[in-house]
Amino acid sequence: MKVAIAGGTGTFGRALAARLRDLGHDIAIGSRDESRAQERAAVLGVSGGTNESVVRDADLVVLAVQSSAAIDTARELADAIGETPVLCVASDLRFTDAGVVPARSSGSVAEDVAALVCGPVVSGLQAIPATHLALPDPPDQDALVCGDDPEAKELVLELADHLVAGRALDAGPLANARALEDMTAVIIHVNRRYRAVAGLRLTGIE
Repeated sequence: MKVAIAGGTGTFGRALAARLRDLGHDIAIGSRDESRAQERAAVLGVSGGTNESVVRDADLVVLAVQSSAAIDTARELADAIGETPVLCVASDLRFTDAGVVPARSSGSVAEDVAALVCGPVVSGLQAIPATHLALPDPPDQDALVCGDDPEAKELVLELADHLVAGRALDAGPLANARALEDMTAVIIHVNRRYRAVAGLRLTGIE
């Protein structure tokens, strides 16, 4: 599969690119700065270019830019993405003195992205820390994925199933991205509080 990672020069994007590369996928990482993308890509052994150039002929686009830039990036890349499925991994969070909390009172980043692009949008992988993806072995956790388009969701589930030692689980329609994004705040808060790199694992599923 050809996977384009918009924002692929960031910590999560680089870790995901390396993991998918090792799984045998054709990976291209993008950035607003083409030279930066090409430099990082050379280190990873993948392709690199501007966000717009890498998403044009991909089978799946991963929107891995910072959450604050996700909406604007989706708007800018909508024409280049076309009908290609998009995986949104963003979570809109606030870092306060009391802890990490969701920044939204309603909706989700993924739903806003879906309103801007023509192709189907899937949400997932928010709860998987980049540090876990960068380890030699897959992280011992589950990957939760939600979306309204069955084919796009199945595409991401098949991919995610090889990213974790646990399971890739169908978490329902895209509206459930609100819960997935909010759960990221909980996990980050726990990791900070206990100086850990905890992940999410559901029990009771055979």
